[in-house]
Amino acid sequence: MTTEDILRQVEKDGIETIRVVFTDPHGVLRGKTVTASALPGVLRDGLRVPSTLLLKDLSHRTAFPVWAGEGAPMQGASDVMLWPDPATFRRLPWSPHSALIHCDVSTMLGVPVAFSSREVLRRAEGALVDVGGMSPEAMRSVPRDGKAHLNWGATPKVGVEIEFQVFRVLDPSLSPDQSKMPGQPPQVENTTQGYQYLTETRYAEVEPMLDRLRRAAEEMGIDVRSVEVEMGPSQYEVTFAPGSPMDVAEQAVNFRMLAKELSHRHGMLASFMPKPALPNAVANGWHIHQSIGGFKPESARAMHWIAGLLEHAPACALLTNPTVNSYKRFTPYQLAPTRIGWARDNRGAMVRALLDDTPASRVENRLPDSAANPYFALAAQLISGRAGLKAAQAPPPEMTDPYGGDAPVLPASLGAAIEAFAASDTLRDALTPEVHDWLVTLKRHEWNRYLAHISDWEQAEYFTAL
Repeated sequence: MTTEDILRQVEKDGIETIRVVFTDPHGVLRGKTVTASALPGVLRDGLRVPSTLLLKDLSHRTAFPVWAGEGAPMQGASDVMLWPDPATFRRLPWSPHSALIHCDVSTMLGVPVAFSSREVLRRAEGALVDVGGMSPEAMRSVPRDGKAHLNWGATPKVGVEIEFQVFRVLDPSLSPDQSKMPGQPPQVENTTQGYQYLTETRYAEVEPMLDRLRRAAEEMGIDVRSVEVEMGPSQYEVTFAPGSPMDVAEQAVNFRMLAKELSHRHGMLASFMPKPALPNAVANGWHIHQSIGGFKPESARAMHWIAGLLEHAPACALLTNPTVNSYKRFTPYQLAPTRIGWARDNRGAMVRALLDDTPASRVENRLPDSAANPYFALAAQLISGRAGLKAAQAPPPEMTDPYGGDAPVLPASLGAAIEAFAASDTLRDALTPEVHDWLVTLKRHEWNRYLAHISDWEQAEYFTAL
């Protein structure tokens, strides 16, 4: 759509408000809602928002010393600019008088903010094409002769599986004493009993709820391929059609938004928390299927790509598994990886190789979880795969036991992931030092708050024993 197309649609459809948003570091949409009369100016001149929206953790605390200190970003809680992307304009099916548009973020001087989500992924996509000074046309002419790292003109394609839960809210926890940072979690009950994976009867029990989510997604332009009852109580999965990383990332944040907002309107809560602290709850993965220029069985391109995913998995865990809770998911025999390795069509391996002679030939990274910022998680795949291609790396032997053997283990905590990320020259170079240091500061703030918290386990373990 063009700007003129948007204004015509707003007038024709009687749209009253437009949510002008960007994706924050945690994959959460933030921004302002403007009226239809204000929209022409926003499309032309952009929209100012506080820069601290890029500097907050998930408790909404600002993690940087914006009031003092040299070198801290966005001093004085100054403004940044949101620049709407007309191609992202969508009407909201559950709020027909409203629409949404995604934005790029720049400084007040018009310089793109390097650590904004879209900019991080845009840079990673560009690095696959703009290599060694070769033009895309020149790279496409390089023979496919095993030197896979020379032929990077092909566009990467990704597809995602998103696991999440939907609960019925019993008590929304809205009393003033529950309004903390973060707020008291609501009291909920299940929408299914679970443990009846892909069973027809369980699907039928929640079909109206799942139909609402699917239809809303489709009306927003998301090509939903499947809607499934997953393993655990109240757990579901959706899969999208494959596409470019930028398009799929936008669809993923839109789906998370619509699942939460539409569920709320029906007295429910949709959660993408990796491992909810509820009895019998099952962890949520966010599996990323990927290929570049087609992966064929035993091709050098595919093997180099797999090698890169494995080599940089510990450092990239901060991008694919970004929360303290993420590391509670890595348990044996639960369809989540615990070690760094690959295997053919094995759901216990971190990288599941689905390589054949069909157009669907691909590899699946099962490491990410549903808390990931989609832009950062997909950038991590492109950065890692590119590094494997560039080094013409060979992966280790295929795993025969994904939960045993001597394969290296994944980071055991967010703290370990932060240190692996901080030590990675590959991630620092690919993301730029500015983005790298910003993310380390942001996540260390979250990790230090967690370490300072006295848990229920500590109270039970030590209060009467000592």
